[in-house]
Amino acid sequence: MRRLEIGDWRSATAFFQSPISNLQSLSPMKIAVGSTNPVKVTAVRQTITRIWPEAEIVPISVPSGVSDMPMTDEETRVGAHNRAIAARAALDADFGVGLEGGVHPEPFGLTLHGWVVVVDRNGRIGIGGGGRLPLPDHIAQKVLAGTELGHVMDEVLDDHNTKQKGGAVGALTNGLVLRGETFALATAYAFAPFVSPDLYREP
Repeated sequence: MRRLEIGDWRSATAFFQSPISNLQSLSPMKIAVGSTNPVKVTAVRQTITRIWPEAEIVPISVPSGVSDMPMTDEETRVGAHNRAIAARAALDADFGVGLEGGVHPEPFGLTLHGWVVVVDRNGRIGIGGGGRLPLPDHIAQKVLAGTELGHVMDEVLDDHNTKQKGGAVGALTNGLVLRGETFALATAYAFAPFVSPDLYREP
């Protein structure tokens, strides 16, 4: 499967309606995670072990094919998809999981979000999104000016590598929600077509 470019996403989502069946026959699973960020890897592990406790989860650094700071929903989803297909192919895994964080402009301001894409050996796709959190204007303006959100938060918090900790979400919610929790939820959503295949089949 080729890497997606911005604008390709709508045609790719046709795979979303073609879930696999008979999950039990595929165990034990090998799951490739398209990132070595410990927050993302832990998020996938937390979700996958609820489905397949014996699954092997292998992180690998792969390119997203998008900017370091995705600025729209579409760009963020494309980055997650590219990570998923690259990771699965590199490790010959049963599933590839791509996780990408980004921002998106809304009428009320710039929002923080995350997308997760899952692909299997047959190119079938699952998609999951995390919650949306409006960014404070002084932070949003720095992101719009070209600074990656992680670097902005490091500066604001006088910390280092916050995106591999609680993230901007954790800081802005004062610990009520952590970055890993949003990605774990989005990962669960992305696996929905694979764990409930009958509900995703066309009637």
